[in-house]
Amino acid sequence: MSAETGPATNGGADEHVRRVRLPPDRRTPAAARALVRSVLGEADLDELLDEALLLTTELTTNAVEHARTELDIEVEADVAGLTVTVTDFAAGPVEDLLVGVRNVTSDITEVAERGRGLLLVDHFASRWGTTYLPTGKGIWFRLDRHGGEAFVRRAAVEHVTAATGAGVTENGTPGAAAMSELMQINPDPYADDPLPEFATGLLARLTEMVGAAGGVVRLDRGDGQGSQVLARYGRHPRQEAELLRVPLAVHRPYAGGLELDAAPSTYARPLAVLAAERLSLHLENDRLRRADVRRSTWLTFLAEASELLAQSLDVELTMALIPQLVVPRLGQWCAVHTTDEWGRLRLAASSHADESVLPQLHRVLQETGPDSVQARLREASRSAAQVPLSGPMEGFAVPLIARGQRLGTLAVGRHQAHRHDPDEVSVLEDVARRAALAIENARIHAERRRVAQALQQSLLPPVLPVVEGIGFAAEYVPTGGDAEVGGDFYDVVPLPDGRWLVVIGDVSGKGVQAAAVTGLVRDVIRVLAGDGKPLPEVLVRLNETLVDRGGGRYCTLALAAVGLGDRDQLDVALHLAGHDRPVQLRGGDGAAAAFVGRGGTALGLLDAITTPTAELSLEPGDALIFYTDGVTERRRGRELFGTERLRASAAPLAGYSADVVAARLRATAIGFSAEAPRDDIAILVLRNDAL
Repeated sequence: MSAETGPATNGGADEHVRRVRLPPDRRTPAAARALVRSVLGEADLDELLDEALLLTTELTTNAVEHARTELDIEVEADVAGLTVTVTDFAAGPVEDLLVGVRNVTSDITEVAERGRGLLLVDHFASRWGTTYLPTGKGIWFRLDRHGGEAFVRRAAVEHVTAATGAGVTENGTPGAAAMSELMQINPDPYADDPLPEFATGLLARLTEMVGAAGGVVRLDRGDGQGSQVLARYGRHPRQEAELLRVPLAVHRPYAGGLELDAAPSTYARPLAVLAAERLSLHLENDRLRRADVRRSTWLTFLAEASELLAQSLDVELTMALIPQLVVPRLGQWCAVHTTDEWGRLRLAASSHADESVLPQLHRVLQETGPDSVQARLREASRSAAQVPLSGPMEGFAVPLIARGQRLGTLAVGRHQAHRHDPDEVSVLEDVARRAALAIENARIHAERRRVAQALQQSLLPPVLPVVEGIGFAAEYVPTGGDAEVGGDFYDVVPLPDGRWLVVIGDVSGKGVQAAAVTGLVRDVIRVLAGDGKPLPEVLVRLNETLVDRGGGRYCTLALAAVGLGDRDQLDVALHLAGHDRPVQLRGGDGAAAAFVGRGGTALGLLDAITTPTAELSLEPGDALIFYTDGVTERRRGRELFGTERLRASAAPLAGYSADVVAARLRATAIGFSAEAPRDDIAILVLRNDAL
């Protein structure tokens, strides 16, 4: 065999020539094989079929993978043999495309087929060489029929294969059929884990081809379990022997190699490299598949964790939930420490896969000293970086940081079977970020709720006055679960003339702006009423104030001046400014509930208002029920609670105390719908308690 600069043929009338140009895609090798097969059939050269197809596949595949240009395929057959020329149009020497075993750390897509092309051509071809043209370059090979090396070699291959099935020639060199079989071994696509069986089959074929006593393939998947035997065939490689070792060309975290107990030979290492690269391709596919599955699994886990954490706006519940998310999926144990106002770490929540070990975990977490877990946690909190934990509770700690604030630490213990791999560490850091944000959101919500409650309480009287002969009671349900300030309010104010002013109102909107207007309305009423101004004048002055300073918000009001009259009656002067009419509940034998009063103009909308006065008397046992639209507009689907349902619900309460009437009406309104209130609910009851 030799390498030459141009193909040589015998020429003659019996020549068969085919030329075709093929695109640079994965179907080109198959098309080239079909062309060679047809020419061999026409020329009656079927005995050269295996070698011709193998070499054609090698040259076209390498050209497609690396030249990435169109290919000219020329196939010429005569009575003496076959010549195939593969020409591409890429710049650079042929050796750049075909020669040199790929570096282990190079990209897997550079393949894999590289490094064996010229080896196989030199092994099987009678002659081969290169052709350089102005537009490109090519490789040709010649297979002789009679008396040539290919003919003799094929006879030897057929003889030995028939006798032993080993697929090698008598002098120990591999044959074309054996090489093709080696390259055609593929994993079972339907097996759950096809790699062990595939690697074993590939290793068995390789050891038979090179005459090795045995071999082993080792693989470390980077999962903390170390190097594992993926496949073994024949005798286990001896440690003291001169082993043939070939590393697997896989990316991190995978690592491994192929070991053969084989005597040195011309083709042992190249074939071992070839087998290792084929195995590496499938291992790389396995790594990518597993990484994709793990990535999808972790993304699903993180999405579910975020959803669970977002559902809770309670600080303690959020912190108790975090260890439950981590254990046992991401660690053997987990502890959440938060930083108090003095910068000290406080254990907020913890969990362990074995609950019986929790007391021991708590003791270890409470220990102090330079080498204690507490010291490592403080270091993680100060440095805002991951810190390893050693000792009986081995693991690591990550800081809890949200919006630039250091909230504490998340400590996680290692699994019993293996250490955390890089993917798990990344997921835990992501969980820590999400947990910190959830804790911060819960704290912000708690602070907002405290502010809202404090502001709401400042707008309502802390207690209602106790007046002989008059009963006062109130119920208030803010919307938003006490986290937002409502615009509803009520008040009971003493008047200079000895009477009492009962006030209930509803400022449009919610939030801080509505609360500011509510405070303004409440203070103006208290000041003007305390100065003895008549109620009509109080309403006019209040309307002027809201028009000037209300910021576009309006207010509805119900004011009632209540004083003791003759024969234990309560005289009431009722003024309504756009507010719903109250319900008068009579407590006598003919108990009845009826709406009283006359409507007026809401405040803050118009420069001029009308607020007619209604005079009425409350006999002993009678009550006057004030309410806001949060009661009547309570919804159950499309159905409203309504004023008539309110009146009907109040009628059976005749004769009960003011506290009972207010509490029963509140419970009835809340129970009307399973939904949370969309608007504030305020109920104020005035009752004649004279005996």
